[in-house]
Amino acid sequence: MNNSFPRMHVSLYVSDITKTVNFYSAFFGIEPLKVKSNYAKYILEKPSLIISFVENKERVQQNFGHLGFQVETLEDLNIKLWEAKKQNMVAKEETGTNCCYAKQDKFWVNDPDGVQWEVYYFHEDAEFNDPKYETNEASACCTPEQKEKVNLSELSNEKPCCN
Repeated sequence: MNNSFPRMHVSLYVSDITKTVNFYSAFFGIEPLKVKSNYAKYILEKPSLIISFVENKERVQQNFGHLGFQVETLEDLNIKLWEAKKQNMVAKEETGTNCCYAKQDKFWVNDPDGVQWEVYYFHEDAEFNDPKYETNEASACCTPEQKEKVNLSELSNEKPCCN
């Protein structure tokens, strides 16, 4: 089976297309390929990504998690950090943190609708997450919310949600 996808596409709802275009043009360092009154699309070559934004205030969702880019070297991370600092975008910096069971250096930016973007350098796998990500005050990371355990056999009688 060929598991190769030539390009990933992401589409996000936004509350203000103008603010969004201004933010992402600075963050990505390029202008959008297409702009309409309520729509903008960027095509990134590295990583290979098509990302579009649709203005629709009612459908904006901030709490889906976060998006991110992994860079190949610490030098790349420092360049991206410097560029983001020039634009006053950096919300948070972290060095040597264990997040998503990996030791990472990273920084975060938030778009105009509060979508979090992580730019990080991966050092090595880790066996634990930093305990600060286990608290309710943690604003980002890959730590799932602690939920009550569910007995799967109890769910077998329920009808599927999406038919």
